[in-house]
Amino acid sequence: MQFPVYINLFSLHLPLHAVTETLGMFIGFRYFLYLRKRQGDQVENNNRLWAIIGAIFGALLGSRLLGALENPPGLYRADNLLLYIYQNKTIVGGLLGGLIGVELIKKAVGERHSTGDLFVYPLILAMIIGRIGCFTMGVYEETYGLPTSLPWGLDLGDGIPRHPVSLYEIIFLILLWQMLRTASRRYPLVNGARFKLFMICYLLFRFGLDFIKPGYRFAFGLGSIQLACLAGLLYYSPVIIFPSRLTQKQYA
Repeated sequence: MQFPVYINLFSLHLPLHAVTETLGMFIGFRYFLYLRKRQGDQVENNNRLWAIIGAIFGALLGSRLLGALENPPGLYRADNLLLYIYQNKTIVGGLLGGLIGVELIKKAVGERHSTGDLFVYPLILAMIIGRIGCFTMGVYEETYGLPTSLPWGLDLGDGIPRHPVSLYEIIFLILLWQMLRTASRRYPLVNGARFKLFMICYLLFRFGLDFIKPGYRFAFGLGSIQLACLAGLLYYSPVIIFPSRLTQKQYA
């Protein structure tokens, strides 16, 4: 397999990642609409639309800002600061930025219901499709792992066996999807609990995964994405410390 992988689409010669990224967002949104129609929605239409708008703009801003902060020296040396920020992105920043965007919109429109549960499975599906594209970029995009001597290390285009971190993430997301489905069936989860579980599990996973990814590290050994993960986990610390808050109280 040669990296990066390109495909011919009509008269265009495109990196497969560009296609999977767009396809992931399209399929994920269609899946969201399907689930909303099948399961119903506690959030009325106008407020749901505002929540989607808040998620989109928050995710765009958060993914670019945190992506640019992955390499502070590169950000400092950038000739065109706005272009540098636009060209860098990360899913962790997208998730946290989307969360902030939605919470701000909810306060503005007075929405009290959680809006996140319906997004969870579509998000996971979109992320899986997107990570397939990340894998096809090999070492030509900063989504590869450190060199490894483990038997499943892969040559991603530079002749060095590396951790295939994109494949690790795909496997994790599939397992997380199944775990959340099982938890939803077995336990009386409160509204919003599924989204909180998704965020906590993914932030924990990414915090650990980034130890085997190259990148800028601050003096204490952590990168910008890991610090963002810790900030997100701190936000969710009440339910991490008291997980019973995720389930409905049962009365005899």
